[in-house]
Amino acid sequence: MLVDWSRPEAVVWRNRALLVFDRVSVPVAVCDVYGAVQLANPAMAAECGTTPGRLRGRDVLELFRPQEATQVERIAEALRLRHRSRYQVSVRWQAPDGAERYGELTADPVSDTVEETPALLVMLRVLGEREARERRPVQASPKEARILALLAGGATTARAAHEAGLTVDGVNYHLRRLSARWGAANRTELVARAYALGVLAPGVWPPTPTVAEAE
Repeated sequence: MLVDWSRPEAVVWRNRALLVFDRVSVPVAVCDVYGAVQLANPAMAAECGTTPGRLRGRDVLELFRPQEATQVERIAEALRLRHRSRYQVSVRWQAPDGAERYGELTADPVSDTVEETPALLVMLRVLGEREARERRPVQASPKEARILALLAGGATTARAAHEAGLTVDGVNYHLRRLSARWGAANRTELVARAYALGVLAPGVWPPTPTVAEAE
């Protein structure tokens, strides 16, 4: 059944759906049938160390490397034949903290009609990680360090989100991951550990990350 998105009630439900999409903690993206990212939530962007807007147009299979090329070939052939099964691809990627992660991408074809070329609803399941070899893992990504510097300077979560180019949920996602990585109980402890680990420069005001974020 086709949806008339110009109707007021349809617009309301679309906006609600986008709000839920943005707040889901699972990394999710919508791609075209060729794998180009059209829309990504903050959790997916965080896995790539960037913002949702900067993922638009990127090839999802360049961001997350398939472990078996034959998996991708089978999926491409099935999509050409308009099959609508759920497809899974085992992938690896480098996390912002320098560790190599591995997991599974699940792609579900979605469209309003059977005849219409589908988009792909892609979800990422993180199964584990392995620290990068031959160098010490980075204690925090440049984006995480930027958030910590803002909080150390007294910024609210909303202000930190605005300055870092993220949503509030995106900031909270980064902070949850840092808390888990460092075993920190609260934000005060996170900031203290950031100074102890050299993520924030000592004796500098306003607080400044030791590694600059790429433009």
